[in-house]
Amino acid sequence: MSIIVPVYNMEQYLERSLDSLLGQTLKNVEILAVNDGSTDASLAILRQKASGDARLRVIDRKNGGVSAARNAGLNEASGAYIGFVDPDDWVDPGMFEALYRTAVEERADIVMCSYIREFGDHAKEKEFSLADRTVYRDEEVTDGLLRRLVGPVGAETGNPELLDAWGTVWNKLYRAELIREAEAEFTDLRLIGSNEDTLFNLQVIHEARSFVFLHTPYYHYWRVNAGSLTSGYNPRLLHQFLQLYGQMEQFLTDRNLSGPFRKALDNRIALSTLGLGLNILSADNPAPAPEKLRLLQELLDHERFRSALSRFSPEGPPVWRIFYWCAKLRFAAGFYVLLSAADRMRRRKR
Repeated sequence: MSIIVPVYNMEQYLERSLDSLLGQTLKNVEILAVNDGSTDASLAILRQKASGDARLRVIDRKNGGVSAARNAGLNEASGAYIGFVDPDDWVDPGMFEALYRTAVEERADIVMCSYIREFGDHAKEKEFSLADRTVYRDEEVTDGLLRRLVGPVGAETGNPELLDAWGTVWNKLYRAELIREAEAEFTDLRLIGSNEDTLFNLQVIHEARSFVFLHTPYYHYWRVNAGSLTSGYNPRLLHQFLQLYGQMEQFLTDRNLSGPFRKALDNRIALSTLGLGLNILSADNPAPAPEKLRLLQELLDHERFRSALSRFSPEGPPVWRIFYWCAKLRFAAGFYVLLSAADRMRRRKR
């Protein structure tokens, strides 16, 4: 088995992550730590750890981003199964043994476990309304999981927190040959802003015939790292998300899935106005309030989002429907007020 860890300036967290991997109960593993041009002590930490354990192999390369680092790891991986771990996260000692044994027992192409979000002073398990072990095969993989990656439908639209919970790569184990058959690789985040995991999983799950979900939170997802790509203000996010949706549309078109999955993609686009709006309202955005309001109006007036919102009927509590009613009517002032409230609630729930 191969575990790929992309590393860029993670000296503060790296040792914790590596220790959790080197302490796995499954001993027959190779850990490919891809140093992506770190300028801090990350490379020194990697080399020191590798000197004491031959299972850890360091790949040193010029900075190219997390996607390029993961792709470099894929090119070097020799295991029959491949997993991914981010360098600020950590895993339980039995995680990869549990995933590997499940893959063998179920002859599964992919095995996924649940995870815990770690906030420093507290932790919250990600909730999935599923049994302890759920097995998907053949059409169930395409009709359920692949569609879910594209976007939510029905009652799923009332729980946006689960929108990308299935799209992560770091809580999954993949059959290596499946990745090769799919010719899957990670897209540069500079092009799409986020969801490189989801695009990778679309490629792989489309070729998969079996998938197992384990409702045990073996993975610990660290949410405190201020340098994370998921934090801060990104002025290019709208443009990048449009590139992301274009790639998803192309994927569906190439595989004759545009018809059955059109609604799911429209719903994803409609739901993303929440994240895009929160990005605009970010405290790291230096723009004054009137300019933020103008940017919100520009978002709601954009043809791609206006079209998706016009067909969007979210389920969930009344405040959720009112929020998207404002978005659908392109009522930027009301959208602004409700976004501010959503941001405050999000921070309190942490």
